[in-house]
Order: sequence, then structure tokens, then C-alpha cells
Amino acid sequence: MEIEKKIWIKYFDAILSGKKTFELRLDDYQYKEGDVLNLREWDPEKKSYTGRSIKKEITYVLHTKNVNFWDKKEIDEKGFVVLSFK
Repeated sequence: MEIEKKIWIKYFDAILSGKKTFELRLDDYQYKEGDVLNLREWDPEKKSYTGRSIKKEITYVLHTKNVNFWDKKEIDEKGFVVLSFK
């Protein structure tokens, strides 16, 4: 399945350069390994697409809604961080 999503310029550039190898998204779609993200670059200041896009295959999906590693107080205080590694 191909899924089209907006992505802001600074994040698009980081993916294009190879530096950013992950994506943090609201879990508003049934994402699956093997799906393809069609990321269309979006300029939030102009509120329009730039015309650039990039397609990336989803290789891993982590849902966080029912992850119980931390208690709510810690999450509210510190939030989450997403880490990329190689």
C-alpha cells in the first residue's frame, strides 16, 4: 500500500540527505511493514506543497499507545524521544 503524507521542509531535507532514517507520526493509519510512504514536502509558512516528494518503504512499525514502560507522570514530565541509529 502507498500512503501519502505531508512532511515539512527541514525533515524532508534530513531524509533526502540520509541523516534521518525514521518518521514519527500520529497513529492515524494502519501502517504495516512493506507499505510505502510517499512523503510530499510541505512549506508550513506558505501552506503549500513545494513539488518535491520522496518514497520510503516502511521496514518497522512501533505503536506506542499501549506501551507501559513508564508511568503517566514521567511521560507528562519528560515526553518521548525517538532515536535513530545505525
